[in-house]
Amino acid sequence: MSTIVAAADAAHLLRLVPRLLDYTPTQSLVVIPLRSGRSLGVMRVDLPPDDADLDAVASTVVGLACRVAGVEGFVAVVYTDESADPALPGADLIGALRRTARACGLDVVDALTVAADGWGSHLDPTLPRGGHPLALIEHRAPASDQSSGADLPLADASEVAGTAAALASLESALTVLCGIPSTLGAETRVDPAALQAACALDDLPALYEEMLEWDAAALDPMRVAVLGWCLSRPSLRDVAIVQWSGDQDRGDDALDAQRRWEDGDEYPVDLAEVLWGEGPRPDPERLLRALELVRQVAARLPADERAGACATAGWLAWALGRSTHAGRYAAAALEVDPRLGLAEILMSFVQSSHLPDWAFRR
Repeated sequence: MSTIVAAADAAHLLRLVPRLLDYTPTQSLVVIPLRSGRSLGVMRVDLPPDDADLDAVASTVVGLACRVAGVEGFVAVVYTDESADPALPGADLIGALRRTARACGLDVVDALTVAADGWGSHLDPTLPRGGHPLALIEHRAPASDQSSGADLPLADASEVAGTAAALASLESALTVLCGIPSTLGAETRVDPAALQAACALDDLPALYEEMLEWDAAALDPMRVAVLGWCLSRPSLRDVAIVQWSGDQDRGDDALDAQRRWEDGDEYPVDLAEVLWGEGPRPDPERLLRALELVRQVAARLPADERAGACATAGWLAWALGRSTHAGRYAAAALEVDPRLGLAEILMSFVQSSHLPDWAFRR
């Protein structure tokens, strides 16, 4: 049997949800897995379209909740811009969730809707028409929603032009040093800064580790060019992802594995599983630093050169549990390169509500 939470307790919970998410959800279903009455985290998905199979939606959502270790039940909250008068919206979705939860042995502790003009519990038989006043739950809630912060930082035309020039210089330097063909055209004179940057690529894991200490908001064009160049090459991009998800030693392993794979060896499973969201839980602070760095780089790259950076930002956002942001970055990458593999994979993850395994572990 479901436990009815008293209105005051439900109001307190609803005031906490934006704090747990760090934003105020809109047009969303939020699920709070519980064990022994305590929250194990919080998950958010978009509200399904009107013609959706709600039982299929409920199966996906409850399946996600079941993956949380030790879960015994959950609270479901529908956030919608529909009116609560004459009745709370979202009743059909809540009904599907309760049926599926019952079949899976989970308790629906409460089922709430926050509408445009009122809120309440679908399990409260005494709920007044139109629900309770929103003033009871709007206690310094964050003004942002789930999409906030997904836009790339603003970069002016001069910054983008500076990066384009730095990319050309870098490729010229690589042509001189390594014979790597340039895609941007060689220069007659090689910029010493470009030569220095090209030489730094000789120890890529050391460079990737150093990048985490860069001031992301104050990158000079050559630094943007170096990281943008690396992230546009899938083999080097994957090394960065593995390293930023672990440490420099893992980066060394990933770079060595990449070289051996190109010679015909099998790629190690323990490194490949990182890209699929399996294995040890990454340090979120490292991922956050990497994400902000890559976002700044993507913003400063010429539009036709930013697919790799956008896809990498998408993976980092996805690894942090920010699937809405991941979808935005993946879509931006596919606009530039419709066949970019990582971006295609990320879009499939987002569309199927697939999250990394570590998102379900405390």
